[in-house]
Amino acid sequence: MLRRAGPSLRHFLLQRNSSAGHSSCSREAKMSRPVQARRLEGVDKNIWVEFVKLAATYSKVNLGQGFPDFPAPDFLREALMRALSGGNHMLHQYTRAFVIIIEPFFDCYEPMVKMAGGTPVFVPLRPNPPKDGKLMSSADWQLDPAELASKFSERTKAIVLNSPNNPLGKVFSRGELGLIAELCVKHDVLCISDEVYEWLVYDGKQHIRIASLQGMWERTVIIGSAGKTFSATGWKVGWVVGPDRLLQHLRTVHQNSVYHCATIAQEAVAQGFQRELMLYGKPESYFVQLPKELQQKRDWLVQSLDGVGMKPIIPEGTYFLVADISPFKSDVPDVPNSDEPYDSRFAKWMVKNKGLAAIPLSAFYSEAHKNNYTNFIRFCFAKEEATLKAASDILQKWKQEKTSS
Repeated sequence: MLRRAGPSLRHFLLQRNSSAGHSSCSREAKMSRPVQARRLEGVDKNIWVEFVKLAATYSKVNLGQGFPDFPAPDFLREALMRALSGGNHMLHQYTRAFVIIIEPFFDCYEPMVKMAGGTPVFVPLRPNPPKDGKLMSSADWQLDPAELASKFSERTKAIVLNSPNNPLGKVFSRGELGLIAELCVKHDVLCISDEVYEWLVYDGKQHIRIASLQGMWERTVIIGSAGKTFSATGWKVGWVVGPDRLLQHLRTVHQNSVYHCATIAQEAVAQGFQRELMLYGKPESYFVQLPKELQQKRDWLVQSLDGVGMKPIIPEGTYFLVADISPFKSDVPDVPNSDEPYDSRFAKWMVKNKGLAAIPLSAFYSEAHKNNYTNFIRFCFAKEEATLKAASDILQKWKQEKTSS
C-alpha cells in the first residue's frame, strides 16, 4: 500500500525550489513550481483512513472493514511455520486511454487508473427491486446493455470487472459476462478481471471466469488473492493469470517497482493450494467448508438487519452485504446544502452513537455519482459469531429505543 508522505517530505516532492541562497521570498515563491501531475488531483482522499480511525475510537463492533476476525485455517498456518523453519534459505531473499469501471467499485480502481495516466469512464449497476416485496438480491443490480455499449469507443483500452463484486456481493451471470465479452472483442479492449472472492459464492451460484468465454483468454488478466481465498488478509499475497503477451508487461512493472515480497507466505500459500488440489470438490476441502460457514453468517446478519427494519441486499458472494438505511434516516437528520453524502454522515453518527462500524456505499462511487446512492451502507459478515451477536444486540437495542421514543 502506498502511504502519503509527511508534510515536509510531501512539500519536498511537490515543489521544486529555485536554488539555495535566494534571499527574496517573492523571488523564491516565483521560482518554486509544483510538479505534481494534475491527473493525481483529488485521489489523496481515502475512506479507509477516516473510518478506521473512527472505528478504533468509537466502535464496539466493527463490521466495516473486510477482514475476518477468525483465524486462517490450521493447515495454512502450519505451512507458514514449515516455510519459516525450512532449510531453503532462498525463501528469505528478494524474489491517456479510457478505462471503463463498473460502479459500485472497490475504491482503489479509480486512482490506480489515474496514476497510470488513464481516464476512468463509469457505468453503474442499477437496482431493480423485486415487485413481490421480497428482499432485494445483489443479482437485482444490473447493467443496462445500451448504456454499457455507449461507454465503449475507439479510445477505450480496458474494462475493470470485479466478480464477485465488492461491495455488493454480486456474482455476474454468464449472460452478463457474455455481454461484456462481446463488447471487449468488438472494440479490441482488455479486461482486468478482479476475482479475489472467486471461492466465496453462495446459494449454489457459480463463479464464471470471463476469460473462459470465446475470444477473452487472449485479452484478460485475472487477479486473485490468498487473503480472501484462505482468510489471511494480512499476508498480502496475490497473483495474476493471463496470456504471456500481457503478463510480460506486468512482470516488467513488478520487477521495477516491488523489491520485497512475502516469500515465506507465498510458500505457505503454495502448500495450501497443493492441499486443496488433492481435496478439490470433497467435503473436507476448505474451499467447500468456508463458503458454507460464511453463508450461515450472511443469513444471520440478513435476519438481524431485516428484523430491526434495515433492508439488506442479499449478496451472492464475498464478505459483504449492503443494507438500505432509509427506515433509520429519522435518527440522523439531513443537512441541507451539505457536500458530504448522507450515508457517510449516517455511518459516522452510527459508530459514534451506537458503537457499530460500517462503510458508506457512496465511498464506492465516482465523485459525479456518489450522491445518487446515499441510502446504503456496507457491512462485513466475515466475523466470529460473537462479533455478529454483539452487532445484533446493538441493532435490537436501537430498534427498542426507536419504538419507545
